[in-house]
Amino acid sequence: MKEYKLFINGEWQESADGIIADDVNPATGETFATVHQATEKNIEAALTAATEAGKDWRNTGPTTRERLLLKAAEIMDERRDEIISLLIEESGCVFGTGWYQVEYSIDSLRSAAGECRRINGDTIPSDVPGLLSITTRQPIGLIVGIAPFNVPFVLASNKIDKAIAAGNTFILKPSNETPISGLLLAEIYQQAGLPAGVLNVLPGSGSTIGSRLIQDPRTRMIMFTGSTSTGKKIAVEAAKGLKKIHLEMGGKSPLLILRDADLEYAVNTASFGIFNHQGQVCMASSRVIVETPIYEEFCTKLADKAASLKVGNPKDPDTIIGPLIRSQQCEFINQQIQQATDKGARVLTGGSHEGPFYQPTVIVDVTPDMQIYDEESFGPVVCVIRAKDSDQAMQLANNSSFGLSAGVITNDLNKAMKLANGLESGMVHINATTVQCETNAPFGGIKDSGVGREGGRYSIDEMTELKWITIQQGQRQYPF
Repeated sequence: MKEYKLFINGEWQESADGIIADDVNPATGETFATVHQATEKNIEAALTAATEAGKDWRNTGPTTRERLLLKAAEIMDERRDEIISLLIEESGCVFGTGWYQVEYSIDSLRSAAGECRRINGDTIPSDVPGLLSITTRQPIGLIVGIAPFNVPFVLASNKIDKAIAAGNTFILKPSNETPISGLLLAEIYQQAGLPAGVLNVLPGSGSTIGSRLIQDPRTRMIMFTGSTSTGKKIAVEAAKGLKKIHLEMGGKSPLLILRDADLEYAVNTASFGIFNHQGQVCMASSRVIVETPIYEEFCTKLADKAASLKVGNPKDPDTIIGPLIRSQQCEFINQQIQQATDKGARVLTGGSHEGPFYQPTVIVDVTPDMQIYDEESFGPVVCVIRAKDSDQAMQLANNSSFGLSAGVITNDLNKAMKLANGLESGMVHINATTVQCETNAPFGGIKDSGVGREGGRYSIDEMTELKWITIQQGQRQYPF
């Protein structure tokens, strides 16, 4: 059984207090590795290392940063099979989800490398004679990243690579359920030659590590992906130190299916959008809103599709639905479904589980007065909602505290664009699933789904400070 240590100042270090935790395979419940846990002394060492490393790293040229990121992408590609295997073991993801995480992270590293040469300022026209007015972008400093458990490799990697590209240093707090994903990234960056202290990884208690890192004055930005309730608490703490935040939080993303949609395509799109990675995706198509003329037929076909999906061992390449990472989520979903059926909803398929394996579930006739309508399930459960027309579909979609991603399936371009402009969502995808992201596109939501955008130059803008500089040519005439 492998023992993983903390990564601080370019070295693998033991827990200062000797605390070591088990890392458990969610599919089997068996411990497959142990991980050292950071305590106060380790946290202070990481803060000191990142602060000191930042003095040189912020002044490192774009060529050096670019080469390092491209080298890291090459190493990640070489270690692809090993990483996928560990992701399946640690998070219970199926092979396709593991492959996606590695492939996306490689692409993200290459995207970050390209951004190294595009951290540009502007020249601003001035009314003052002889005044050259320009802007520059400078590294923000030490960034703390708090990663989630659902797709941990991607959601740590795409924070770290852009931070490094922009000249910042980084401390990663990985999820307790999936700490090895973050430590793998540290191994890759160390192998690529990243200077000591630029990246530090601290597994351990979120309440201890997260609070300490957020409150420390050396931290200048906090990036968080996770629940809305935790994100709001982080925002309050960060505000006390006027620190910049980037929050990517929950979702109950709507997929609108209009009456002219190709039914088979709509079913396949909805199925992928909710059952991919057992529904443990913030932008999962957990609310499918269907116009009345095709409602009943769509519900029947979606239930048939869900019932055909293989549930079981994530190491089996034919498996579509693996275990939930947090087995206690099964009981939470049961309670949601019970409350909905008590109010008139119908379960067409699923609605049960064996251990951490929850059956793909289709629940129909869901209405806004049910908890499951706007409460994130974070499991393979889709709510189907009836709408009389596209206007009501948009009203139902917007009747939510969340606003992360949305999708519209229709062949009517006018309606599609009207809905895309009217939907209260950070992202809208026409004739595609709500589960969509690209490394150079702005990913993020509104309302309770978050603050800020990630991806390409949008990440760089978030992770840098804009500075205005003027140069007076000749002597300026002042009024006194």
